[in-house]
Amino acid sequence: QVQLVESGGGSAQSGGSLTLSCVATPNIVGSHSMGWWRQAPGKKPEGVASFSRRYGTQDYRHSVQGRFTISRDIAKSTLTLHMNNLKPEDTGMYYCAASPYMDGDVYTAVPVYTYHGQGIQVTVSS
Repeated sequence: QVQLVESGGGSAQSGGSLTLSCVATPNIVGSHSMGWWRQAPGKKPEGVASFSRRYGTQDYRHSVQGRFTISRDIAKSTLTLHMNNLKPEDTGMYYCAASPYMDGDVYTAVPVYTYHGQGIQVTVSS
């Protein structure tokens, strides 16, 4: 049974920072492509950042490029998303996800993810 457990969400002012962490079942972080996706109220889910196991590359949606950084620690079974210079449009539920098939393209990743965390709220006020 694969489990992904997020932590670290909350509220921030515009321009502030938050860090999301995802602790995964052992052996998942190193063997799967992983990433973060989000959903704002009334909007479709969208990939935010991804890490390709196959290519060893990271990918970010354009709107977070330069502000968000995804990283992983295989030994600690952890995936992290550092979010800087937050904007109100970053508000939403954020989910950690994993897939043995995802190629790392953040724009096509969401429907390919096999496993998802329970989600964590991020709220950015102006």
